[in-house]
Amino acid sequence: MLAERINRLTESETLQMAKLSRELKAQGKDIVDLSLGEPDFDTPQFIKDAAKKAIDEGYTKYTPVSGFLDLRQAISRKFKRDNNLDYLPEQIVVSTGAKQSIINVMLVLLDAGDEVILPSPYWVSYREMVKIAEGKFNIIHTKLENEFKVTPEELAAAITPRTKLFVFSSPCNPTGAVYSEAELAALVALLERHPNIHIISDEIYEYINFVGNHRSIAQFDSVRHRVIVVNGVSKGYAMTGWRIGYIAASPEIAKACDKMQGQFTSGTSSVSQRAALAAIEGSQDDTKKMVAEYKKRRDLVMQLLSEIPNIKPNHPEGAFYVFPDVSAYFGKSYNGKVIKNADDLCMYWLNEFHVAIVTGSAFGDSNCVRISYATSVEKLKEAMRRVKEALSKLQ
Repeated sequence: MLAERINRLTESETLQMAKLSRELKAQGKDIVDLSLGEPDFDTPQFIKDAAKKAIDEGYTKYTPVSGFLDLRQAISRKFKRDNNLDYLPEQIVVSTGAKQSIINVMLVLLDAGDEVILPSPYWVSYREMVKIAEGKFNIIHTKLENEFKVTPEELAAAITPRTKLFVFSSPCNPTGAVYSEAELAALVALLERHPNIHIISDEIYEYINFVGNHRSIAQFDSVRHRVIVVNGVSKGYAMTGWRIGYIAASPEIAKACDKMQGQFTSGTSSVSQRAALAAIEGSQDDTKKMVAEYKKRRDLVMQLLSEIPNIKPNHPEGAFYVFPDVSAYFGKSYNGKVIKNADDLCMYWLNEFHVAIVTGSAFGDSNCVRISYATSVEKLKEAMRRVKEALSKLQ
C-alpha cells in the first residue's frame, strides 16, 4: 500500500505530454513538440570544455552540501554584477536544479496547514511541492488583461493569518510575464505590512528577458531578509541536463536548506558544478545570442497566432512561452467528439494533428494553453500551421 503522500501528488503535466509525444514518435508519427521548457541550443563549448577539464583534474568526489566554495563565491559576484545585490557565499546553497532549491525552501519553512499564495498561472510543480510540504495553497486567478501579473489588491485579498509564503516567477513560466520595478515596488509596499510572509522569487529565466535589465524583488531592502531568490544555469546557458540550481537567502534559511539537502542528495554533481562556474564567470555572448533568437521566435509565434481566429494571446516579455486563451473553441467538435476544455483541445492537437502543447489547467488556468517556442523556426511554422488547420476543422 502506497503512502497517502504520493497518492495526493499529480504527475507533472508537462512531463506527461512529453512522454506521450515520445510514445507517438516511437510509433513513427511526425510530432512537433512544443511542450517542454527546454532550450534547443547545445551547451556552449567553453562550458563543456570546463567539465572535461574537471574530470581530468579529478573532480569526481563528494562535494560540500551547499556547493564548492569557489562556485558560491562566483554566484555572489554574479548577484553583485547583474543585480547589485550583496550575498555572502554562506547565503548561497547550490542544489540539483532549481526544482530542488524550491522544495528545499518549502520543506524548511512550511508546517502542516501553513498557507502558500500562488498567483495563477503558476509553474506546475509549485502546487505539488506545497502538497509535499503539507501546506495549503491559496490560488490567485490573475487576468490576461494584466498580462497575468498579480496586483497588490489581489495579493492583499488572498492573505490570511495562516499565510507563510508567497511564490512567483519573473520572467514567468508559463506566461512569459516580466514584472517591472514599479510593479514589484507596489507588491513590496503591501508585503511590508505582513512581516511573517516569506517570498520565493523564482528567477530561473532571468537572462531570457526582452525588455531590458532584470528586476528582482530582493532589491528592496525592506523585504530582502524574507526573500529567497531561486536561480540556476539551466535556461540561460542551455544546461538543463547538468542539474544546477541555487538559492540566495538569509543565513538562517540557507543553513536550514543545507541541513535539509544533506539528508536528501548531499552536494550536487562535482563536474556540473565546475561547468556552472565556467558559465557564470565566463563570456555571456552565447547567452545573448540565444536570447536574440528567442525574441525572433516569440515575434514569429505572436504573428502566426494573430492569424488564427478567436485565439487571445498574451504578450510575453521573457522566458520562451506564450499562454493564449483558447476558450472560444470549447464546445466545438471534431468527428462527433466535443472539445470541452483545454485538456481536450491539447489531446486533439496531439492525436489528430501531432502537435504537443500543454494544457493551461496544469498551470491553474483552464482557459489557456502553454506554447513553448524553444525550438526551431521551421518547427514553429509547421506547428502553428497544424494548430490553425486543426482549429479550422472544429464545428
